[in-house]
Amino acid sequence: MAEAVVQVKGVTKRFAGHTAVRDLSLEVPRGGIFGLLGPNGAGKSTTIRMIMNIFMPDEGTVSVLGTTAGSRGLSARIGYLPEERGLYPKMRVIDQIVFLAEIKGLARAPARRKAVDWLARLELEDWTLKKVQDLSKGMQQKIQFISALLHEPELVILDEPFSGLDPVNSKALRDIVVEVARAGRTVLFSTHIMEHAEQMCDRVVIIAHGQKRVDGTLAEIKREFGGKHVALSFTRNAERAARVVQDRTLVAKASDFGATAEVELAAGETGERLLETLVREGVGLSRFQVIEASLQSIFEAKVGREGARPSARPEEA
Repeated sequence: MAEAVVQVKGVTKRFAGHTAVRDLSLEVPRGGIFGLLGPNGAGKSTTIRMIMNIFMPDEGTVSVLGTTAGSRGLSARIGYLPEERGLYPKMRVIDQIVFLAEIKGLARAPARRKAVDWLARLELEDWTLKKVQDLSKGMQQKIQFISALLHEPELVILDEPFSGLDPVNSKALRDIVVEVARAGRTVLFSTHIMEHAEQMCDRVVIIAHGQKRVDGTLAEIKREFGGKHVALSFTRNAERAARVVQDRTLVAKASDFGATAEVELAAGETGERLLETLVREGVGLSRFQVIEASLQSIFEAKVGREGARPSARPEEA
C-alpha cells in the first residue's frame, strides 16, 4: 500500500459507559478516495473526530500526515467538513467563507477571489451577500464543502458530505471529490450510503459497533466475498419474483428492493434455472445480469441488522 497519510492503531473511545470505537486500526494511503463506511451510530464520526484531534482516544494512537502531535497544528494542510453544521448564521456567505479561509492561512484578497469562483461553480452566486441563516440546509452544506476545499488541502476529510443534498447537488459535489483525488490529494469520507462509496472509493473500511468488519480495496473485498450474483429488474409481477428468489434451491441470499433485486445464486447454479423459473411465473424482466457482488450486498452480509443498531448515542457516532 502507498504511504499512509492517516494511521489509526488500536484505538478505543468510550463515552459514559458506551464504547463508540473499539480497538480500531486502519490506514489511509496517500492519494485517492478512502471510504469509512457503516450504519448510523457505528462510530464513524467518533473516529473522524479522533483523527481531527477533537476527541482524544482512551487507548491507541492516531498519526496524521506523519505526526502524532495532533492535527490542529496541521490546519493549513487539512480540509474538514463536519457532519454537523459549523457556520455562523449571522455572517454573510462570502464573509463566512473568507473568514474560514483566513484561519487556514490564506490572505483575504485571494481567498475572496477563490470564494467568488466556488460560489459560481456551485450556483450560489446569488446568495453571496445573504446571511448564512437565510440558506437552506443543502446550501449551507455546500458552503461548508467550499470552506473545506478553498485552501487546497492535501488531506480532505468529509463526514457524511452528501447529507441533505438533492441528487443533482449530490452529484455535483461527488464530481468535485473525484476531481480533487485525481489531482493527487487524499480524500477520506464517511457515509452509510454504499452506492456512493462503490462509485467513488479506491479503498474502504466498514465498521459496525465501533469495530472493523471489512478492510481493503473494492476489488479485493469483492474477490474475497465470492459467490455468483445476479442483478434483476422487474417490469411486472414483482410479487411473483419475490417468491421465486426465496427458493433456496435457486438462490442462496437475496436483497429484494421491490422493483429490483440482487441475488446470490445457490451453490452450483449458473442462473439458467432462475431465469427459466422467473419467465415461467410470468415475471417481466428488463435486467437479468450476472455481476460481482455489490458493496451493498457485502455490507448487509458483513454487518446485518444487528450491526445496524447504534453502538453509542447518536451524537457520539
